[in-house]
Amino acid sequence: MTRIKSTNPYTNEVLAEFQPHTQEELEAKLSAGSIAFSSWKETSFSKRAELMGNAARVLKDNREKYAKIISLEMGKVLKESLAEVDKCALACKYYADNAASFLKEEPIELPDGARAKVIHQPLGIVLAVMPWNFPFWQVFRFAAPTLMAGNVGVLKHASNVPQCSLAIEEVFTEAGFPEGAFQSLLIDSSTTTKLIEDARIKAVTLTGSEKAGASVASTAGKHIKKSLLELGGSDPFIVLKDANIKKAAETAVKARMINFGQSCIAAKRFIVEEDVYEEFLAHFVELFSQLKQGDPMNEESDFACMARPDLAKELYTQLDNSIKAGAKLIYGGEAPEENSAVFQPAILTDIPTSAPAYSEELFGPVATIFKVKNEDDAIALANDSEFGLGASIWSEDKDKAEQLAAKIESGAVFINAMVASNPHLPFGGIKKSGYGRELSRYGILEFVNSKTVYLG
Repeated sequence: MTRIKSTNPYTNEVLAEFQPHTQEELEAKLSAGSIAFSSWKETSFSKRAELMGNAARVLKDNREKYAKIISLEMGKVLKESLAEVDKCALACKYYADNAASFLKEEPIELPDGARAKVIHQPLGIVLAVMPWNFPFWQVFRFAAPTLMAGNVGVLKHASNVPQCSLAIEEVFTEAGFPEGAFQSLLIDSSTTTKLIEDARIKAVTLTGSEKAGASVASTAGKHIKKSLLELGGSDPFIVLKDANIKKAAETAVKARMINFGQSCIAAKRFIVEEDVYEEFLAHFVELFSQLKQGDPMNEESDFACMARPDLAKELYTQLDNSIKAGAKLIYGGEAPEENSAVFQPAILTDIPTSAPAYSEELFGPVATIFKVKNEDDAIALANDSEFGLGASIWSEDKDKAEQLAAKIESGAVFINAMVASNPHLPFGGIKKSGYGRELSRYGILEFVNSKTVYLG
């Protein structure tokens, strides 16, 4: 059985190796999950909230420790890792404070005078198949609502972040959750498919690629199980001629480069009205070029590297093929060294429809900038994508921006702000960006049985 390696992508140093769980170990974990659910589903909201509050405190008390694991294992700079741990604690507190009200009984008065109510009950063991780019946050935004709803969770994390996976299980153990309530599974993708087929798994959520999402959804559908998919994005960032151009450019650079561009909701396509195109481009290039690349543990580094060498190679191939198709490279663009995850950020303009950069998601620090004649063309270009996760519109006319936001095909639109996930706001996409919603009240309702009880 192939061992699972934890590797520092900035140095290529192997940090640790783990033996995948055997079939016997996996069976024991599923059994423990089933036993835990039988009592956890009856646990009061106040008790669940107490333990989830404990989880928030464990995260805060160990934020440097967990942030270091994130940075060493997937390459993001330490200041971003610290912010990620803090955000996880915020999500735990949010659901500890709000789950009871989100899931309270809902009375219904019928026209004939009869009464009914809707009650929300947990499903059982929920499987999470999670990615490497936000190795703590992606998990906690699933785990906090799922556990507070009375379900139990099992995690199949990305193979390159096993230490993060085990550390997250440690958080819930240290917080006092019962044995089996949350467990990390060190397994491969083929085992994941068999796991979804297991009758004890009642639902599955995946954050990841289209290919992985299609596979998980297909298996879940075959076995009539609820699934939630949060997949890729190619988010448009629309700058209209009446926008605050300097502020838009400052935010645009941050929106493209956060997590070194390895984010599904990172702004990837900058769509700018021609009247302000040159001004925006000049600000963007200037700010883009000022960012510092270096060791992720160095406080002065703005970014370090991609999460794996193969991801850097794949992104460069998309960049190179786009240039060959006619896109204009105006910044960066050097090929990464062989077997290196260190990637030089790049900016493309004049992108033809035949270029990969026009239609594919660029999951890394490559910005694509488009010039359009007017706002109608901006909306048309924004919607000319298979993805529909997030979008951003910049205009000083907020009423107009709000009207345009309704025309964009996406799960979220932020006006004069960078798209971001927030525990208070529902999060998810349409088209090939997936289905279902995480976070807010919508997120906790995804994995419950909303049962109608007719009272007569």
